[in-house]
Amino acid sequence: MARVHNFNAGPAALPVAVLEEVQEELVDYAGNGLSVLEMSHRSPSFMAIYEQAEATLREVLGIPEDYDVLFLSGGATLEFAALAMNLMRTGRAGYVVSGHFSKVAMDEGARYGEALCLATGEDENFTRIPQKAEIEGAIAREVAAGGLDYVHICQNNTIYGTMYQALPETGDVPLVADVSSCFLSLPLDVARYGVIYAGAQKNAGPAGVTVVICRHDLIAHGPALGICPAYLDWRTQAMKQSMLNTPNTFGIYVCGKVFEWVRKMGGLEVMEARNRKKASMLYDVLDQSALFHGVANPADRSIANVTFSTNIPELDREFVSEAARAGLVGLGGHRLVGGMRASIYNAVPKASVERLCGLMKEFEELHAGTSATE
Repeated sequence: MARVHNFNAGPAALPVAVLEEVQEELVDYAGNGLSVLEMSHRSPSFMAIYEQAEATLREVLGIPEDYDVLFLSGGATLEFAALAMNLMRTGRAGYVVSGHFSKVAMDEGARYGEALCLATGEDENFTRIPQKAEIEGAIAREVAAGGLDYVHICQNNTIYGTMYQALPETGDVPLVADVSSCFLSLPLDVARYGVIYAGAQKNAGPAGVTVVICRHDLIAHGPALGICPAYLDWRTQAMKQSMLNTPNTFGIYVCGKVFEWVRKMGGLEVMEARNRKKASMLYDVLDQSALFHGVANPADRSIANVTFSTNIPELDREFVSEAARAGLVGLGGHRLVGGMRASIYNAVPKASVERLCGLMKEFEELHAGTSATE
């Protein structure tokens, strides 16, 4: 059976080369006589897999030596709580609410201290990222009013198709970012952040692994709150190489393969160029269409998740169904917003995006005279 064009938002497309390598090694890994699925997480063979995965990620992302790298479970959602329990030392933290998940992160932070909304795009249905000056002004006011333990952003909003084009300046306040849906899509200056974290299932590997990269001095004294469970204690996890309990060994193994694939492809600069080219193809179709329109504010458009609609729900559903029949899957918008969404992560080939663009033009021709309404 031919592979489909996979536009799922996560779990998402994995590089075919990685899947084939995993398939080849599945029953007998490196002559060990057993699968990685069966291997002890404390065996020399798995420790070599773990250490190589970390080393490759450090190289690809340019992670400074004073940052710890963790491979945890529970998704980015669990890290919403871990973040507050590890870093909310004075009980005040700032959140920029640019979408559903950043709002959930703020609500979770409010369980453990004062979670302050610095800026929000909710009044415009999260179709834009709050202005950089607005965020920075709010940070300055809250620092003067009582300080902030950190400023949290969601750098790319999977549901709404928006992405920060420039990071806010936070001064001495650590910037913390959920980068789940833009992780490994483009270079990140890790030194600009106190913490970055990402669910692997969008661009870095299979579901079930969460990568946390944290500046060591922020966690060196242990969690801010004594109620922090041992599993969520980043200092303990760093000391234990993410093995306080049995980690997701197979997931980490596949992530390591993806990291190596990114490195062999030329690194994050190459990934960014490829992704921007794919995104431009789609946005060009949307900007020229009388039927489809992009949902996100053009200045804030994501290179990872392209959201669009006809503004006619029945027509949106017809397009998603027609696409699925043509072998283009995962194009339905998130249940909170409807419409369509094409997630065009690293492993989605240019040919898939070209096919989608072609189908959109064919669909528009079929519905000539039908115009999207505002």
